Amino acid sequence: MAPSPQVLIIRRRYLGDVVLLGSLLRNLKLHWPQARVVVAAEAAYAGILGLNPDVDAVIAPPGGTFGWLGSVRELRRARFTHVFDLDNTERTALAARLSGAPFRLALHHGNHPLRLAGLYTHRVHDPGDEHETHPITDYYLKALGPAGVPLVTREIRLVPREADVAAWRRFVGATGRTLLLHPGSRSPARIWPAANFAAACDRIQDELGVQVVLVGGPAETELLAQIRGLARMHLLVPPEPLSQPQFAALARACTVLLCHDSGPMHVAAAVGTRVVALYGSQNPLLFPPAGPGHRLLIPSMPCTACVAPDRCVPGDSYRTYCVRRHTVEDVLAAVRAALEPAA
Repeated sequence: MAPSPQVLIIRRRYLGDVVLLGSLLRNLKLHWPQARVVVAAEAAYAGILGLNPDVDAVIAPPGGTFGWLGSVRELRRARFTHVFDLDNTERTALAARLSGAPFRLALHHGNHPLRLAGLYTHRVHDPGDEHETHPITDYYLKALGPAGVPLVTREIRLVPREADVAAWRRFVGATGRTLLLHPGSRSPARIWPAANFAAACDRIQDELGVQVVLVGGPAETELLAQIRGLARMHLLVPPEPLSQPQFAALARACTVLLCHDSGPMHVAAAVGTRVVALYGSQNPLLFPPAGPGHRLLIPSMPCTACVAPDRCVPGDSYRTYCVRRHTVEDVLAAVRAALEPAA
């Protein structure tokens, strides 16, 4: 009898990318129910993987040039049979080879050559133009074929602890509709103005009768304070910063999440909460939230009325301010639609 597969998935960052591994992981487990599936991710993003029932363990290699090399002994001890490297850096290629796994697949895209191609047994390439036309989850799923794993589902799921969800439902008010607002983004240019968020919160509570809960990470402390200072209506705020699993449970306890195109958007979608997401100039085809019922606010492109001509850097979605073209009316209408019961 053949031993159960021992599978390593390498995807170091970021939060949304790690969450969106879900459909790849689900198909692997459906095909190999007895497999041990391990994900290698940076410590800052590893916490969310504990909510994925298809993940058996997480490796968080140390940072720095020699971080992966320091984990070689641990990798070899695990006796991996399959390594799926979704990052393809020099270090991850070397780690894949040094793991000793007989199946080593590299997934890469664009026009750049595959790094250290000879260290892999299988290679899958997504051409640059094609890569930008379909969700990143479809790209991940291309790794299944060479491993002989059929594509059965595109489901992405995170499962928070029921006790945590119940506690947050008590916090937000279990009987009413609740909007969770996470206004942060890794890129300052992609953030909708605090005054707009405050005005939207007031109208959502006043006109829609929906309680608003405001959350953010350490980097959003000033932004959260600005929104609270400008809002006329009371905003619920958790007493302490939330871990990734705590945020997932809170999102599950709420009716809708209002956010940017961000990691929290993908967490909320994966726990089954509808999302209203504010996009700027970034490609909405590549990183959409999983599942039905979401509302994505996407400004028309190409831009004909730049809102920040002195600061925008055309062609760089991390340094364009197109998200500011959305109005409070746009957001209110999207939230109203997202609150409607599923047909």
